[in-house]
Amino acid sequence: MTLAAPAARSLPLKFQVGARTLLAIRRELVRVPFDLDAALAARLPALPPLDAGADGYLVTSLPLAQRAALLATARGMIAFTRQTYTRRYADLSGGYDAYVARLSGNTRGTIKRKAKKLAEASGGTIDVRRHATPDELAAFHPIARALALATYQERLMGAGLPDTPDFVQRMYAMAAAGQVRAWLLHVGGEPAAYLYCPLHGDTAIYEFVGHDPRFAELSAGTMLQVEALRDLAADPAVARFDFTEGDGQHKRQFATGGVECCDLLLLRPTLANRAVIAALRGFDDAMALAKRSVERLGLQALAKRVRRAS
Repeated sequence: MTLAAPAARSLPLKFQVGARTLLAIRRELVRVPFDLDAALAARLPALPPLDAGADGYLVTSLPLAQRAALLATARGMIAFTRQTYTRRYADLSGGYDAYVARLSGNTRGTIKRKAKKLAEASGGTIDVRRHATPDELAAFHPIARALALATYQERLMGAGLPDTPDFVQRMYAMAAAGQVRAWLLHVGGEPAAYLYCPLHGDTAIYEFVGHDPRFAELSAGTMLQVEALRDLAADPAVARFDFTEGDGQHKRQFATGGVECCDLLLLRPTLANRAVIAALRGFDDAMALAKRSVERLGLQALAKRVRRAS
């Protein structure tokens, strides 16, 4: 399998506590990403050649089953596995009822309870509006961007829905080609949550999401996810929903399958790069120890609130 060979660019290697970045060290890296189809196929990638000024590669969503084989082809590089996770997805090809039937009984019950609570707060119905055409995206974007500014994704990570000219132009072009699906959830007439998903083939990509914290008690983000999956399951252009890299309770709850993956850093063996790897390893080991301590003491909920409020 040969993947595209993008030029090396300056990428941050982050020292993070939850969503908060404490420090970032930049390296000139060629990013070699696996999409969901490539991860499921688990075929070995061919690493592109490095320019003289490049420090190495960042391989994302590499199937764990292929890690040893890739390392064997990258002799002389310093390897560091930054994280391992299950790349999760939802199979929507059989329709919404078939999808929901594959979820746990607890999840199905939670969906019903939260849907009832949200509907009661919204005049008896759940108000979700779909946006897919360029004109519809023109209406969606300013509302979703205003919501994004209030989210922890934007505040802590700068990962809310972008408003750069490049992004907006690309959004309109993809919408014109039928390659965007987006939704807004309203509560009592007020925008409460947004979800933006580009399409890659027949797969919808979980790209930008957020909700107004004022509606957290109504599980606005969760219920928008449910309604978006309902909509996509009826969309003949869509067969799967890709929850993308990383893991979390939300993804585990709504996924129907997954592939074990890792993000692998491969650096040239310079003194500076060795120091970077040593620092990352020490920090990650310290965070893992802290996480185990928090879990042992039963303080996960408090730690989560502190991170998001910081």
